[in-house]
Parts: sequence; structure tokens; C-alpha cells
Amino acid sequence: MTFPRLSRVFIAAAATALASGIALAAPALPQYNIDTSKISVSGLSSGGFMANQLGVAFSSTFMGVGIFAAGPYMCAGHNNYTACMYNASISASQQTTMQNSINSFSSAGTIDNKSNLANQKIYIFTGTSDTTVGPNQTTALQTQYLNNGVPAGNISYVQRASTAHVFPTDFDSTGNNACTSAASPYISNCGYDGAKAALTHFYGTLNARNNAPAAGNYIEFDQSAYTASNPGMATNAWLYVPASCASGTQCKLHVALHGCQQSTDKIGDKFVKNTGYSRWADTNNIIVLFPQTKIDNTSRSTTASGSLPNPNACWDWVGWYGSNFARKAGTQMVAIKSMVDRIASGAGSGGGGGGNPPAALPAPTGVNTSGATASSMTIGWSAVAGAASYNVYRNGNKTNALPVNGTSYTDGSLAASTTYSWTVRAADSNGAEGAASASVSGTTLAAEPSTCTTASNYAHTMAGRAYAAYGYAYALGSNQYMGLWNIYVNTTLKRTGPNYYVIGTCP
Repeated sequence: MTFPRLSRVFIAAAATALASGIALAAPALPQYNIDTSKISVSGLSSGGFMANQLGVAFSSTFMGVGIFAAGPYMCAGHNNYTACMYNASISASQQTTMQNSINSFSSAGTIDNKSNLANQKIYIFTGTSDTTVGPNQTTALQTQYLNNGVPAGNISYVQRASTAHVFPTDFDSTGNNACTSAASPYISNCGYDGAKAALTHFYGTLNARNNAPAAGNYIEFDQSAYTASNPGMATNAWLYVPASCASGTQCKLHVALHGCQQSTDKIGDKFVKNTGYSRWADTNNIIVLFPQTKIDNTSRSTTASGSLPNPNACWDWVGWYGSNFARKAGTQMVAIKSMVDRIASGAGSGGGGGGNPPAALPAPTGVNTSGATASSMTIGWSAVAGAASYNVYRNGNKTNALPVNGTSYTDGSLAASTTYSWTVRAADSNGAEGAASASVSGTTLAAEPSTCTTASNYAHTMAGRAYAAYGYAYALGSNQYMGLWNIYVNTTLKRTGPNYYVIGTCP
């Protein structure tokens, strides 16, 4: 059996560690030679909602998006999540509200420009017996894509009879549930190959699959370097790397997202190995990334569904981990995109496909705030070795339009008398971000009323609006010359900030 070099090294190290009783940490995520015009994503249920979110937010990255049993973008951002499940109908007004979010996020740059959606290939699947999400939701999803300029010919919408809320395959795997039953592990032989259908829609005709992918091609890696300690994401995740991709062949990249109750802490490696993705990837030069969630029993405030725990290890499509959950700065969104960027950052030789890849950048330390005004705050931090630039996040949203090359950044357009929280991430030369720093908070100053006063230079000075120096009078906080001190000159001073006046005109 032939193993990729990274896997052989890790297996040998694992054997040594096992013999000595030492726990071995998973290796860092490798880099490969990826055709960045052929990156796609798909998912089931909450993974389908997340695939849609990634496709909308990062529409310049993902050329193909596959949604198995999930509804439209920002459905649970405006409605209780139950309105986005159980075959509930989506009204025209709900569609308009969700579309308004896409429009405003696109205009603000918190998602990629929505015009990119028209270039995507969209695959949608639902079972007609699915009562967990249901055809009404997938139909509303199709409508949303059409409303955003995706040509009808780019959308493959499959409704499969006698199929419940499951991921469909055409082969049997140990532990599978029946196709007509929504039960763990939610993977079923339905006589329909969902992985093949989605990948074919994205990439065209595929070579015959390999029904026995090499065990050594599955790589468990350290996902924690990308999660910013998100309580809903696991420490480790999985990658399937065909031998051709490990040896340097330029490959495609697909992200496969499990659904609720399908994480490794729920069903082991069944979603990774029994859905068919690796079988098709092996013979078609496709690397498959399998990010992983984990159980989170803490009840958290959501965007529109009140306070909820996440005991089923679902992907965040309801706002457990921030109101920006569906935008580029959402914690889980950033984690997955950063892993994609990392994998796709390898050189033509295959990048980190062999040997030990460089570790992800650590979190910046020494993060602090200073220089508060009524509308701005300066954030500083200590330099990170190997960092090419930095990104600053305010309340979870990226605030710098361009990479920050130094170790400080002034965040403007803030509200007065308001407390904000900032984190910082280092980025390498490829733009791949490392872990997020600890958060730091700061409060802007109170707004000063904008007032105008007309008086002599002497009166201004006596009232503290100006100061005298070397026989002249100057506006306080400014070097604007108001006239000779010993000659009373009438001047209008306009207050523009704390202890700062300029020569101006009263409104």
C-alpha cells in the first residue's frame, strides 16, 4: 500500500508515541497545489446551510455550491429557526427580507459582491419524505439563487422520492439507516449517489470511482489553529488527499460539511468515509476537506431564535457564535475559509504534501487599546514572527479594508460613549490567517457638542477657548493664529472636539 509521505511520517511517529505512552498531537494542515478556480463546497442540513453561507459570503472563492436538505441564506437570521425547517413555507416578504440582507452585506463588503453568484454552479437536493427541512425550503433556496442572477442552467435541483432527511448514496455502509428514516448516522443507500451528482455538476464528467480509497490518504489534522477557540468546533478535522495530489499534481478542492449529529464525536468517521466523496476524489484529483464541529451544551443567545444550546454539534446557521454568523467575519466562516486558503497555498511541487508543513501563525499577544476619541480607537499588539500582515476584528467583524503591515491600527467611524471589543489575527504571505488573539475592550469618549462662539481673542482666552503665547492668541488645541493679544480681535471659534477649537462659522 502506498501512503503520502506526510501520512507515513505521522504513522511512524504515532507508533513510537504509542509505544512510549505519549499522546501525539495531530499534524498541522498541509498545503497543496490547488487550481483555485475549482474550489467547491457542499453540505447536509446545517452543513447545507453553512455551504450556502460560505458560497454567498465568499462567492469569489467557491465556484460550486451543493446544498443537501437546507434552506435559503439568512433564513434563521430573520426568523425563528423553526420557520426554516419542518417543510415550512417561505413567503414573498420573507424572501424580500433575506434579499435585503444580501444586498446590504454586499454593498458593505461584509460578503463578496453578490454579482459573483451568477457564475456559480448550484446543486440542490431534497427528499420528498424529508420532514426535518423539506422541499418547501429547498424550493425557496432555488428561488433565492434565481433572484440573484444564477442562470437556471447552472442550477441542478433534485427531488428524490421516498427519501427522508439523509445524505444519499448508492452503496451500503456499516451502520447506515434506511433511506426512508431520518435517524443516525443520516447516511443511507438510496440508490442515488449524491456525492457523484454534486461533484459532476461542478466539475463535469468524472472518472470511475475507487470503492476502496487508501486508508493512508485520510489525514487527521489540527483544526484548532483556525477556530479561534470557537466552542462549537472540534480540535481536529479530516482531509482526504489522493496520492496524485500528494505528489504535486494540481488538484481541485472540495469542502464537505456534515450535518447535525454527524460530527466525529457523534458518529466517528462515518461522514468522512461513507458518503462517497473520497471514492470520487481519489480518481479525479480532488482533495476533500472535512471540517468538524463538536457538541456545545451551553445555552447561547442566537440572532432570532432566543437562547439555545447546540447539543447536536450543528454548524452555525442560527447565530450561536455571533450575529455575523453568515458573513465573512463569522467565526466558523473564517475558520473554514482560512483552512481552504491554507490548503490552496502550496507551490507547484505540491506544497506541504510531503514533509512537515509550517505551522499556522500563533495568536498575537499584547493587544491593547489607546488614543480613544469620540469616534476612534487605536489598537496595538506585539509582532508575530513570520507574519506578513495583520487583520483587526471589531465585535467579530473585520474592520480593516487593506492588510495592516504594522503593529497598530486606528479604527474609526465609531459611536461615542460605546464599548467595543477587538481581536487581531496575523496573516502569512498568502493571506492565510492564524489564530485570533485574546479580545480587548475599549470605550470611546463622550461626544462633545459642536458649538460656535464669537468673541474677542482676549475673551476667548479668558474662557479657555484660546491661549496666549509670545504676545499672540491661538485657538485652544490648534495653531490657528487669532491676532495680537493686546489688540482685541473678534473671532468665531468652532468647537470640534475635547479641548479643540478651530476658526469657523456658526451654522
